[in-house]
Amino acid sequence: MIALIVVFFTTLFTSNPPVASGYKPGDKATDFKLKSVDGKMYSMSDYKNAKGFIVVFTCNHCPFAVKYEDRIIDLAKKYEPKGYILLAINPNDPEAQPADSYDLMKVRAKEKGFTFPYLFDDGQKIYPQYGATKTPHVFLLDKNLIVKYIGAIDDNVEDASAVKEKYLENAIAALDRNQTPSPETTKAIGCSIKTKK
Repeated sequence: MIALIVVFFTTLFTSNPPVASGYKPGDKATDFKLKSVDGKMYSMSDYKNAKGFIVVFTCNHCPFAVKYEDRIIDLAKKYEPKGYILLAINPNDPEAQPADSYDLMKVRAKEKGFTFPYLFDDGQKIYPQYGATKTPHVFLLDKNLIVKYIGAIDDNVEDASAVKEKYLENAIAALDRNQTPSPETTKAIGCSIKTKK
């Protein structure tokens, strides 16, 4: 019995504190001001006429993120003219994952021809607020920064041509109709966000 109590208290005081769960659908997101690969600072308040925001936590190195890069590029091209601004954020600490450094972000953005801001979460302050856990992890916000959808872009990481459910695009369509997306959340599939030990 004493041994069990000792184990309980040892676990209680040595385990990591619980991570904040982040936003849920219906929450109001806080704006951010982050540096993009073009050297400029971006925030959602810069886009006065936006109908909404597609915030994608992604990175250079993760195989899942790489498989979604072309789809993310296509989403930006399709929806920016319709008023939905795509902002990609690299949440990884470059000390933990050197392939995700700011300099290599600039290289990747140029290689792929990114037409959207690719932002660096310097100091990893933004992703915990949102509750992002994976790359990629998507948050759809309306023009008032109310969270409308959280999760995966679609239901097929491996093959864009075999996608059956376009979760994010369906959520944008619902938002356009002033309806609640269904589903409002899906499970993000990807690499864990890298932090210093």
